[in-house]
Amino acid sequence: NLRFEDAPTPQPAPGEVRLRVTASGLNRAESLYYHGQYFEEPRLPSRLGYEVAGIVEAVGEGVDRSWLEKTVGTVPGFSQNRYGTLGEEAVVPVGVLAISPPNLTPAQAAAVWMAYLTAYGALVRLGQVTGGDFVSITAASSSVGLAAIQLTRDAGATPIAVTRTAAKRAELLALGADHVVVTPRRGTMWRGSRTSPAGEERVSRSTPWADLSPKN
Repeated sequence: NLRFEDAPTPQPAPGEVRLRVTASGLNRAESLYYHGQYFEEPRLPSRLGYEVAGIVEAVGEGVDRSWLEKTVGTVPGFSQNRYGTLGEEAVVPVGVLAISPPNLTPAQAAAVWMAYLTAYGALVRLGQVTGGDFVSITAASSSVGLAAIQLTRDAGATPIAVTRTAAKRAELLALGADHVVVTPRRGTMWRGSRTSPAGEERVSRSTPWADLSPKN
């Protein structure tokens, strides 16, 4: 069972830092982990949490002391068994720290890294999306989907949001989608046609391939 517990102040080991937590995010990764469906099997008792913003208040051996008092967020990519971040304090590896942009609130700084780096890696690093491209974004209302919409626009491409809920159409358009396609039935894949001779068609997938089956 998930519960709150009082715990002694954790001390960072070599290569680690302790954060005074200012905000925490919750993502699908935490839900999957809690239900035993994540790629990492929980070893009970286990902490929980990937996304956190905070201030570095202690550093372990071998960590540059210039990190002290820095306002940071965590880039998810560590073991929740060992480094669950939900709490007033959290110990994490120094290598997962990212300086929080000063224009972000703590809540935004906690939530930005998993969604935006996932979308950036898929669209920019791997997909090499450029101006003139048309990008179909599945699960467009998810955190990664919303990030993909904004990054697609930033690249000068055309984001086409795909959602199963018609009620989300107006919000997706307001958040930057040029077009919204509603596919109300799970497992339905829509087939679009290019509206311009320029550019390429790409798909940004925010759900497992098993959730998408072609329909003729």
